[in-house]
Amino acid sequence: MKKLRLGGLTAGLLLACAGHAQTPVTAPATAPAPAITVLKAAHLFDGRSGSLTSPGLVVVQGSKIIAVGANAEVPAGAKVIELGEATLVPGYIDAHTHISYDHEDDWAQGFYEGMLRFPVEQSFHAGSNAKATLRAGVTTAREVGAGDFVDVALRNAIEAGLTEGPRMLVAGYAIGSTGGHCDSSPFPPQRVNPSGPLQGVCNGPEQCREATRLQMKYGADLIKICASGGVLSESDPVDVPQLTSEELRAIIGEAHNWNRKVAAHSHGDAAAKLAVEAGVDSIEHGSFLTTPTLQLMKQKGVYLVPTRMTQVWVLDKADTYPPKIGAKARAAGASHSAMFKNALKIGTPIAFGTDAAVYPHGINAQEFGDMVELGMSPSAALLTSSQGSAKLLGIDKETGTLEAGKFADIVAVPGDVLQNIRATEKPVLVMKQGVLVKQAE
Repeated sequence: MKKLRLGGLTAGLLLACAGHAQTPVTAPATAPAPAITVLKAAHLFDGRSGSLTSPGLVVVQGSKIIAVGANAEVPAGAKVIELGEATLVPGYIDAHTHISYDHEDDWAQGFYEGMLRFPVEQSFHAGSNAKATLRAGVTTAREVGAGDFVDVALRNAIEAGLTEGPRMLVAGYAIGSTGGHCDSSPFPPQRVNPSGPLQGVCNGPEQCREATRLQMKYGADLIKICASGGVLSESDPVDVPQLTSEELRAIIGEAHNWNRKVAAHSHGDAAAKLAVEAGVDSIEHGSFLTTPTLQLMKQKGVYLVPTRMTQVWVLDKADTYPPKIGAKARAAGASHSAMFKNALKIGTPIAFGTDAAVYPHGINAQEFGDMVELGMSPSAALLTSSQGSAKLLGIDKETGTLEAGKFADIVAVPGDVLQNIRATEKPVLVMKQGVLVKQAE
């Protein structure tokens, strides 16, 4: 019976193939070329030269820029968007966000409400935050820590076109030691299970290596560590080291083996120095960094992601936090201004990052103006995104500047941006990879 069935099947396949062979073969239809859009404005900041050119013109086809500059040819039939007295700038690249979390003015209420949400519910919140972030001009975001792998799910949903948001590079759970800034709050262990390596909490080099591997297994594009204490955590001092040199080297070495970069949350100077010596790629916040550490970062090409606007925010809101957190906010905020000015003087590499969720989502561009208020030029502030963050994230060959061949990640802001850096906070047009996601009427 097996031979008969096999023979019948074989005969049927032969007949089907014979019949198929007699069907004429037709060439597949050629897909039409993607539509062309031309953006015209009074000015253009290309993100590479550091200067403004006038007039500004960018030609976009599909997801890419095909021509830039006043002499660029406008193809027949192209859709032309006239933006008047505006400046075209590269889409913002925010290297420090928490889009997967919500901002609440009442810290305690927001914290405990968030604890009660199922991951799927939180994903809907994250999607709303992502849309607000994109419409604010952030076309690429690095998400440096989220619970329940909500950030991985959000990245995947955006890439699949299921929801609107920036291109995202995500970290999964941030990694740190027991009781540290990356650990959960000190709930009674009989009521809330303590976190372990899957949730990024580790002790000793081997367990920290395991925690790193777990984040990468479940989809992390990068690794975030808590090298020092933090402000908005309840049990730890703000500036002390929380990972040993051996733990740092295990995490960073494992991540780099997988070609993943490592961002180190560190307000404290000693912790940042340990992380830099271990090979970290960026120091986030850096409130208490000293001259020798900033010089070492410059020497090794380690970026400072200062999240300046968050320091301004928490210092202003310090009285609304629980007393221990308020005291840490005042200490970090008071030290941060002098540190930032010192970093400028030394020439430490700086990348644009904001710590979104500490403040309301969608006002990321305030970071540009806040850095300018501390002595950075408007041009240099814009370059912290187009050059700093793009290179830190390893995507500078794809985006960050307005050049032919790059993704059409473009923002238009009112007037001359170098005369008014706060214009970045009010984009009149946002385009992500050639798709128009916001245009003022």
